[in-house]
Amino acid sequence: MIVTLIVACEVGFWLLLAAGLSLRYLARMPRAGVAVLLLEPLLELVLLIVTAIDLKNGATPGLKHGLAAVYIGFSVALGHSMIKWVDQRFAHRFAGGPPPVKPPKYGMARTVHEWKTAGQWVLAAVIAMALLQGAAWYVGDSGDISSLRNWQTKMLFVIGINVAIALSYTIWPKEPKEPEKGEPGQGDPGHGEKAGLAERH
Repeated sequence: MIVTLIVACEVGFWLLLAAGLSLRYLARMPRAGVAVLLLEPLLELVLLIVTAIDLKNGATPGLKHGLAAVYIGFSVALGHSMIKWVDQRFAHRFAGGPPPVKPPKYGMARTVHEWKTAGQWVLAAVIAMALLQGAAWYVGDSGDISSLRNWQTKMLFVIGINVAIALSYTIWPKEPKEPEKGEPGQGDPGHGEKAGLAERH
């Protein structure tokens, strides 16, 4: 039952997203579109409640238990970025909006981007851990909460991996590749002249 509900929530997320964006851009009903998009968190909340009740009633714990809390955490922390990502492309494709903004590739700007991304994933993991703990307190001695604890451990790994990635960009910032010998570069005396000719053509 829970697995089916998780699949239904995932499908519902994308259906609501498509409906909300269609109302916003195709039907020119921005308020209705926002209202539809705000229904998405209810899916995850129902999923978590059903999971906790299932464990309290003595269900055998498994991977599916705790997945609801993780799903909510990642929806809360990353859902906005995901919707924004889709929104930019939907607006560009169907409403004549500007091209999607691409993340920076090099230097300090890329480092800041990586820390922001890591912060979102860390927040998602922390929310999931808090919800898992709440579910564990609710179940109490009435059921087995080992699956909830296992998910909390997984969330610690998520935090560690994302912090390590962001830290690597801080210690070793990504820099643009230097032009190979023989290729025109910024220091090439004829580079400016060639660029000017190209622009005029």
